[in-house]
Amino acid sequence: MRASPVLAGAVCTMLLPSAWSPAQSPGVIYERIFGPETPTGPYKHPASITELDNGDLYLVYYGGGGEYAAGTAVYGSRLPRGAAKWEAPRMVAQDPFRSAGNPVIWQGPDGLVWLFYVVRFGETWSDSRIQVKISRDGARSFSDASLLTLEAGMMVRGRPIVLSDGDYLLPIYHETGHDTEFVGPDSTSLFLRYEVRNRQWRQTGRIRSAYGNIQPAVVELAPGHLLAFCRRGGGYGPASRGYIIRAESRDGGWTWSEGAETEFPNPNAAIDLIKLRSGRLLLIYNPSMSERTPLTVALSEDQGKTFPYRKNLAEGRNSFAYPYAIQTRDGKIHVVYTSHGRQVINRAISSEEWIMSK
Repeated sequence: MRASPVLAGAVCTMLLPSAWSPAQSPGVIYERIFGPETPTGPYKHPASITELDNGDLYLVYYGGGGEYAAGTAVYGSRLPRGAAKWEAPRMVAQDPFRSAGNPVIWQGPDGLVWLFYVVRFGETWSDSRIQVKISRDGARSFSDASLLTLEAGMMVRGRPIVLSDGDYLLPIYHETGHDTEFVGPDSTSLFLRYEVRNRQWRQTGRIRSAYGNIQPAVVELAPGHLLAFCRRGGGYGPASRGYIIRAESRDGGWTWSEGAETEFPNPNAAIDLIKLRSGRLLLIYNPSMSERTPLTVALSEDQGKTFPYRKNLAEGRNSFAYPYAIQTRDGKIHVVYTSHGRQVINRAISSEEWIMSK
């Protein structure tokens, strides 16, 4: 949720969908969902999306005057199944005394819709806690908020996954320090495991690495065997050492290996990793150590050992940040991400076939 110093001050002057023109690829459908003209404040970042049981898509983001502005709130919007236009965003979470951010929306296998988000208790994200709301009517209304974590510095970024034993695993992270331009080396990734039978959340062990890591994305490769990719720690300027961090668990996420650098550059920016129904793994990231462009998708057929298929989803002189991916029931891959100084929310719809094509 921190700014890129290269593009943080960029101002979006392209407000109309016809004027928004990334380097588009055949086989990909692009949509500009919301921009500065949407009256929830100029700042719209980051976004997450879920497909509901009835086929609707539901998207959330946090909006306001800026990343650290007072009074930011979480907004939600629905794209009804078969519709061409998203409904006007409405506020779904706000704290009367603190700023809210980083919302994650997800519908569980029992139909319950979960909304996780961060509330900042101080000046920086290291003062944050995670709150949660639930919906029993397909995200048309939400419960009151409940604190999910009490420890300062706990944040959320990615959706839960359903483990082979039926429990849920929610990726979270602990961010330390009070420097808005640096993620401390003792920042760690971890998880909350929801025991469905007991309706209880329990905290797991942490992923630790030499330079710190945050915002894990996790998949289950086999029962009990999990793979997580994490955003690196450190600063945001030009770097000669900055890679996505990788860790594995062999006990269902309770304990993790030491975080190790992968081959994938990372400009201290969010990534996403999901397991497709085909069994392939999909990674979305910025292949740079200092810039959030291009935005690349990559496929693995060997459980994350190699990612031979790679395509740029968006490229050019912009910041394409915070990708969040889902695969809908029709097999399509939807990636939402922000651009234009975190003022525009975009969606790109593609397929495995496109990523693997020459």
